[in-house]
Amino acid sequence: MSGGAAGIPKPLPSSGPKSLREMPHPLATSSSEEMGPALTPSPDLLLPRSIADKKYNTAQRRQSRMLLEREEENFLMQLDLSLPNGTPVDTSSPASSSSLLNRLQLDDDLDGETKDLFVTVDDPKKHVCTMETYITYRVTTKTTRAEFDLPEYSVRRRYQDFDWLRIKLEESQPTHLIPPLPEKFVVKGVVDRFSEEFVETRRKALDKFLKRITDHPVLSFNEHFNVFLTAKDLNAYKKQGMALLSKVGESVKYVTGGYKLRSRPLEFAAIGEYLDTFSLKLGTIDRIAQRIIKEQLEYLVELREYGPIYSTWGGLEVELSEPLEGVSACIGNCCTALEELSEDMTDDFLPVLREYILYSESMKNVLKKRDQVQAEYEAKLEAVALKKEDRPKVPTDVEKCQDRVECFNADLKADMERWQNNKRQDFRQLLMGMADKNIQYYEKCLTAWESIIPLLQDKPETK
Repeated sequence: MSGGAAGIPKPLPSSGPKSLREMPHPLATSSSEEMGPALTPSPDLLLPRSIADKKYNTAQRRQSRMLLEREEENFLMQLDLSLPNGTPVDTSSPASSSSLLNRLQLDDDLDGETKDLFVTVDDPKKHVCTMETYITYRVTTKTTRAEFDLPEYSVRRRYQDFDWLRIKLEESQPTHLIPPLPEKFVVKGVVDRFSEEFVETRRKALDKFLKRITDHPVLSFNEHFNVFLTAKDLNAYKKQGMALLSKVGESVKYVTGGYKLRSRPLEFAAIGEYLDTFSLKLGTIDRIAQRIIKEQLEYLVELREYGPIYSTWGGLEVELSEPLEGVSACIGNCCTALEELSEDMTDDFLPVLREYILYSESMKNVLKKRDQVQAEYEAKLEAVALKKEDRPKVPTDVEKCQDRVECFNADLKADMERWQNNKRQDFRQLLMGMADKNIQYYEKCLTAWESIIPLLQDKPETK
């Protein structure tokens, strides 16, 4: 909407009522009909036309490819497949859990031929200084984008640098969902933040944080992100306090909470209800999973004391020594399998749950910002209507406020769609991985117990 246009502003665009029941379940796949038309973020982000065209076309090609893959899967599932001799084709899960995981493994690079920015986080190093001790990570960037002077960069960053980047993205891109960072603070005495396990878990989370930004068609072109990836001395850049906020960012940054929203549009109210339910369910799963892991570790301590007793007993019983040693070895193998399962749950399962709990909170914050801008727009529009004098044109500030609302609506819906797609992929892989690890655990335990059965069977007496 151009500034100064005559007439009363048009009502806010809406995609119509949408109940919570109609929104996709966190673990469910969706058909192309459910996804609806592709939503394009607002062009009010002051990016060059060529860059904007390139990144939106990339996103559209990626989404089209995903839609085609889903349609093909649905079509094959509906076919009554059979061989020429009439024998039905087995479309059930394969015998091997690993092959099932490979079949459902989704390609990280959905559109590899057009991806032009790759970022990795690795090589954590501990720095001990007089005043503090901290960890830095190597951030490596490979790119063919024109806005980068070199094709490859390698810099070192600490956690507070990642936190600075997230804050700057929130300030300069307030209409977009910013990926969450892993939580900074840990409970002293419970988790050692310099332990190898903790540092590796944080490295993975920071790597995923940057990859989320890299894959975003708008955030990946942010100037703060460019500086984060390329600047050798990031502290010098922080001190300069460069004002790189977009016009949208500046306008939203100074919106106060003094305006009261009458009611959210139905589609955004449904999003808010869904996020509340989603975060509540994930929080419950997270708490129970942590209790299960704690109980597994306690059980593991008991098993480690339990197994050697049979070995000691075998030294006193000559005739039973072989089967008793077998039982002791079997319990030891089960201990190893349980320890591996607990580590997989701690390293792979819990971090994904925690990331999406934080993700839902980030989405709620964007939704609140959208509500503030809509409330401001409604208040200004009402103030204009109450004035007695005739105005041939709507005030410019009201038109700008309406533009901000429309920008928020478009960007929020586009990011919600992208988030839902990522969530479906992540939870598919997560649950398949969890099933695979549990199958491996029970297979190892089964093999261990089966191995001692021959030792327990009666042997024919020799004459």
